Amino acid sequence: MTSSLDQLSAGTLDWLGANLDHFDPYTADAGTATHRQAKAVLELALLCHCSPRPGGSHDERLDGARALLRKLWQRPEFPRLFDAHPPSAPTYGLAYAALAPDGIDDSACRATLGRLAPGFLSPAGKSPLKRMEIRFYADKAGADHTIEPYAELVGQSPLVTLTAAAPGDVVTGDAVTGDAAPLTDSEGYSLTHAAFFLGDYGRTTTGLAGDALAHARDLVRRMLDHCVGQDRWDLAAELVITQFILGLEPLRTPSGAAAVECLVRAQRSDGAIPGRSASLMESRSAPAGEFFRKAYHTTLVTALMALVLSSGRPSWHRG
Repeated sequence: MTSSLDQLSAGTLDWLGANLDHFDPYTADAGTATHRQAKAVLELALLCHCSPRPGGSHDERLDGARALLRKLWQRPEFPRLFDAHPPSAPTYGLAYAALAPDGIDDSACRATLGRLAPGFLSPAGKSPLKRMEIRFYADKAGADHTIEPYAELVGQSPLVTLTAAAPGDVVTGDAVTGDAAPLTDSEGYSLTHAAFFLGDYGRTTTGLAGDALAHARDLVRRMLDHCVGQDRWDLAAELVITQFILGLEPLRTPSGAAAVECLVRAQRSDGAIPGRSASLMESRSAPAGEFFRKAYHTTLVTALMALVLSSGRPSWHRG
């Protein structure tokens, strides 16, 4: 790893490890939590799920997180937390089964899958991105579904269908403030998430090639340049991962290298990235729980970015 990635990786993983009590929904102060506890735990599980990389070694700094996840996955009442967020509950349940730690009793996972409405695992009425997400987790969970293959979904994905706003265009809706953004916030996140699901966080090819691949890379570059200019740390980290998934070496691209340095500048001395962006960052004087709510997601995504970039390339990309 480069010194910048070393710094980001060490700091973010140390901060996450020191704040596991804020992830745990059953700690003494869990009743005062201001973040979505189930979502935070599932994001931590995704980081641990992605940590074994081609050519990589076991990272002992995640051992505490792995131990917490094993404990939570063996509590039959844990999946009930998903019901606190009805629109997300089916997706949370599916991800819970998909990201289960190895070697545990999977009875609660199987029961959670059994409670999913049959139509949830079908393509009917769902956007291409949602179908990709369901397939991603259903395949990992071993759940039966009728979502079409990725080869049929890739051409409908935001990586292909989105187009950047022309210079001078007004981007409406949830546009990033400041200089005109090539994509809205939601479009930027749909771009990254499509890459995550299609490319399994860099473990496999997305199926994009030729003009479609060039188009996706250009969209990512333009949005990444904008995010660096606006100190949009969370989306910048996701876009760097997307560059890697699309077959690039982000540290060798001007936009990717600039994004990594932007995150280094944002990182606090304790390792945290203090919010999704400079404009949304939490103050140093905030109560610990409030700071965690603002900081944990971007800190975790930055840890994942450093992990992905420092890993070996799978065989499909070599040569």
